[in-house]
Amino acid sequence: MNEVRVLVGTRKGAFILTSDARRQEWDVSGPHFAGWEIYHIKGSPVAPDRLYASQSSGWFGQVLQRSDDGGRTWAPVGNQFSYEGVTGTHQWYDGTQHPWEFKRVWLLEPSLTEPEVVYAGVEDAALFRSRDGGQSWQELAGLRDAKGQLWQPGAGGMCLHTILQDPANPNRMFVAISAAGAFRTEDGGETWRPATGGIISQWELPDPAAEVGHCVHSIAMHPSRPQVLFMQKHWDVMRSDNGGDHWYEVSGNLPSDFGFPIAVHAHEPETIYVVPIKSDSEHYPPEGKLRVYRSRTGGNEWEALTQGLPQSNCYVNVLRNALAVDSLPSCGIYFGTTGGQVYCSADSGDTWAPIVRDLPAVLSVEVQTLP
Repeated sequence: MNEVRVLVGTRKGAFILTSDARRQEWDVSGPHFAGWEIYHIKGSPVAPDRLYASQSSGWFGQVLQRSDDGGRTWAPVGNQFSYEGVTGTHQWYDGTQHPWEFKRVWLLEPSLTEPEVVYAGVEDAALFRSRDGGQSWQELAGLRDAKGQLWQPGAGGMCLHTILQDPANPNRMFVAISAAGAFRTEDGGETWRPATGGIISQWELPDPAAEVGHCVHSIAMHPSRPQVLFMQKHWDVMRSDNGGDHWYEVSGNLPSDFGFPIAVHAHEPETIYVVPIKSDSEHYPPEGKLRVYRSRTGGNEWEALTQGLPQSNCYVNVLRNALAVDSLPSCGIYFGTTGGQVYCSADSGDTWAPIVRDLPAVLSVEVQTLP
């Protein structure tokens, strides 16, 4: 029987939740790195017991950790993230120019095919790659050539928070940056171009249709259709059928089109999930009801998934990296909240139950389906 391993990063440590394929009873391990912010923890698809964790502290800075035994033991790896060449400046909140400064690692994305290759998305926004299991890091500096001087921080900083690898073409990747937009490479990260055609940000940008500057919160794809992308933007849920050359809105009947995460069902490429939040100033669910919304039509037509979720007096948020899906036949859906709850649905979102309720605020949720 398969096993499921859920990797949870929180404000005060990492937690590893494990269950069998029924996903009814769970073992909880943690906190690992107690007291540290764990921005992200992710396992390798080709070496599942190889885990990476981004450990951060306002006092002690950034530390990367690696486990080779599924999280039972950990050891620090390389932690030098140096921008290539003359870094120059980017826009600051007030529109002035500001020097690039490394602050933290937001995201760790292991290669789909090579066990020693892992990518890191950092703040200030840049993409790094390691070819030796995280011991050393080199910037893929061509990304910042895509009008990096015009990038500007979002409310949470100028972070590269999403990395999508095309499983059919190892030279093609997508990244998303707040608040710069979405970008695509066709040559393994040497050169990049904005992938923002058709996006309009009328409330955030002086030029609503600019190539860069859009506050993209998250993007997702189904591995069987890497040309089809889904986006949760600062406002609007969007879809592209041509790899980001053109996007169109699919918010449809959502109660709010503001939110942070977006995910695609493991076996149904047209089934997508979002968690609407009331607004960019009120980061909690509309009407105090925690609802995941599912579209089985690739957008526009949405249904509220509520069974097992609190439907009154709930004012938590679900952050951009805190929604994940497993690959079991019934497709489990998982999300964590800023109130410390981690919820699981073992039936594609029809019903929900909490795995744990009282963790620190959840920053990220990833899931592995193990043999």
